[in-house]
Amino acid sequence: MVDLQTQYEFIKNKVDASVLKVFQKGTFINGPSVSQFQSNLESYLNVKHVIPCANGTDALQIALMSLDLKPGDEIITSDFTFAACVEVIALLKLNPVLVDVDLETFNIDCNKVIKAITPNTKAIIPVHLFGQVANMEEIMNLAKANNLFVIEDNAQGMGSVFEFSNNNKIKSGTIGDLGTTSFFPSKNLGCYGDGGAIFTNNDDLAYIIRGIVNHGMYKRYHHDVVGVNSRLDSIQAVVLNAKLPLLDFYNERRKEAALLYTSRLESNECLITPNVKGDSQSHVFHQYTLRIINGMRDALAKYLSDLKIPFGIYYPIPLHRQKAYLDKRYDEKDFKISNLMSEQVISLPMHSELDEDQIDFICEKINEFFKDQEN
Repeated sequence: MVDLQTQYEFIKNKVDASVLKVFQKGTFINGPSVSQFQSNLESYLNVKHVIPCANGTDALQIALMSLDLKPGDEIITSDFTFAACVEVIALLKLNPVLVDVDLETFNIDCNKVIKAITPNTKAIIPVHLFGQVANMEEIMNLAKANNLFVIEDNAQGMGSVFEFSNNNKIKSGTIGDLGTTSFFPSKNLGCYGDGGAIFTNNDDLAYIIRGIVNHGMYKRYHHDVVGVNSRLDSIQAVVLNAKLPLLDFYNERRKEAALLYTSRLESNECLITPNVKGDSQSHVFHQYTLRIINGMRDALAKYLSDLKIPFGIYYPIPLHRQKAYLDKRYDEKDFKISNLMSEQVISLPMHSELDEDQIDFICEKINEFFKDQEN
């Protein structure tokens, strides 16, 4: 699904030299490379504060911890995504409120968000799923009207841009009160282990978060807030510093691959190719996700597996059906799209090293599969 080896070869000299320098200096935790990456990412995102941390799930949890929420407060988020969002909500004894997604983008359905808001609602966590930025203009309007925080889960959307109706363009992760991301190796901007970060333009929240990530300390051995141990190590920072200048290039290569996939698959009546809302900057294709609409998704998955063609099914079970998050408040009729997506979606290999021959081969086999089904 992701060719990290080929990607590494292109930046090998810079990464190797930088990692060796960390070993020589012994600056493994909170070294100068972490500060440098923080500053570089702030410049790239045009955001006041980037606070690196240990992983993307920590980033979400720390963001919520900074908001002075109380047990029982409700947090609205998407039903069709990875479990990290609902996981951290539950860990903090907050109440997750799952809502359905938009049929075309897989992102949170703002009409469903409106209906889910109660006096106990304190925040919305939109997820920029598969690399396409959610409808942040509508989400921010809803939040403002209801005095809610917005935390963007930008783990899959690094580098995507939302264009507002006034033509203002802002990078995803920097629009809400807080943004979070993961630097898991397969991400568009990934390190060689675990890593994450929180973004904000709010000075007060940034100050709180800097204490939380470091055991609640602003001064050594003085614990002013309840914190955690969540720091980005220096080796991961030097890898990210090597990759960050290439992020836009990586994203453009993904978009080119997506266009090639779509050009070869869009005439296939058994599937639906990804729908890109807004301009070409709004989707960075962390995943290239098809909808198989003739009921043959699982058969196609087996076929691809037999051919040793990588694929992913993200996600086979919506969150409201997961054993850990079952809730008698939920009604199946409120999750028609999430349930449908879990039966239809399949993601094809997507990374910046894909070439046209690989895409041609994958698409040829997919089209052959459906042609054989017709016969």
